Amino acid sequence: MIKGLVWLIVAYSLSQFYRACLAVFAPVLKTEIGLQADQVSTALGIWFLIFAAMQIPVGWLLDHRSPRKSASILLAIGGGGGALVFAMAQGPWGIYTAMALIGIGCSPVLMLSLYIFARSAPTDRFGTLAGLVVGLGSLGNLAASVPLSWAMSLIGWRGACLVLAGATIVIALALSKFVQDPPAVDHSNAENRTGLRDLLKIWPLYPVLAMAAVAYAPAAGLRGSWAGGYLSDVSGLTSDGIGRVTFFMALSMIAGALAYGPMDRIIRSRKRIVLIGTFIALACLIWLWLGAGTQSVWQISALLVGIGFFGSAYGQIINHGRLLLPDRLTGRGVTLINLFSIGGAGLFQMGSARVFAGAMQHTDEAIVGYRAVFGLFVVLLSIGFLIYLTSKERRT
Repeated sequence: MIKGLVWLIVAYSLSQFYRACLAVFAPVLKTEIGLQADQVSTALGIWFLIFAAMQIPVGWLLDHRSPRKSASILLAIGGGGGALVFAMAQGPWGIYTAMALIGIGCSPVLMLSLYIFARSAPTDRFGTLAGLVVGLGSLGNLAASVPLSWAMSLIGWRGACLVLAGATIVIALALSKFVQDPPAVDHSNAENRTGLRDLLKIWPLYPVLAMAAVAYAPAAGLRGSWAGGYLSDVSGLTSDGIGRVTFFMALSMIAGALAYGPMDRIIRSRKRIVLIGTFIALACLIWLWLGAGTQSVWQISALLVGIGFFGSAYGQIINHGRLLLPDRLTGRGVTLINLFSIGGAGLFQMGSARVFAGAMQHTDEAIVGYRAVFGLFVVLLSIGFLIYLTSKERRT
């Protein structure tokens, strides 16, 4: 059990690394293959959208096939193959293809953990276990900051990607060997053969899905791509400086996920936990938006840290939604929530790229584009927050 949990955390760390590494890769990709800020954002958006689209088949695989084998195969072929394509990329489409493959590979990793916890662990331990995997797994965010910039300086960005490809395959093999599948669901019973249509009839789930769609998007988008460009174009930081700032933002996301995990033992309402944290994250985001272009690097860093910490309520959002689901729909239910979370991040990342490009059409001042992006995140998070206020919950 312990070995399995360790490799689940390592695998999720890898997934976190892949969704965060573009911020550090961005300056060298711009210099060597001409990748612009909006194209970096598009590449990250592709990762999120492909990841999200995979949640439907992943949910079916979790409920009907061996979860560990399904996750291992997808991670090895998609993740390992995508890293190889990234290493050989000669332009934007090479990066787009690589990120799509990596999105496929990473898509089952967290859901494998949550499915096992939902099926095997006591109800009151789900939030803690989910927070543990999300929190410690977010160490991948740290690896995609200063350590990645060091590796790039030693062996180049292509060499770093080749190492990643090998590591991905090794981790996939370890998942297959050390993780144990939970007890299988009996699908011979007609009641247990229900699927997505029945899931969508659970009306109390919809406000949770709305919150999931927007809660992660600002932190993911800023950490994954926009922070790097903003700190470079507006504050004049190099890759090393960007790596340091994103390192602390990544650290705050780890701390936030770990703090949110056991919080439902203190505050019995998952809804209240999510609302309080999201409100504070929104306040930090509004401050970043209103002060864009006038703030020091220290102020920007503090706000990014705040957004990272308080925007890490993902585990409790999943926990809230999970308690609304029947056992037979657990796999597809948690992957549906994850689809909205990752899909929302992907759509808003693609949308933010268009907003940035549109804002820059009539000016050469980069701050105009970044201010528009921050404003978009403020509006989206505000809408999700208001919808989530109407949500119901089942407390246990």
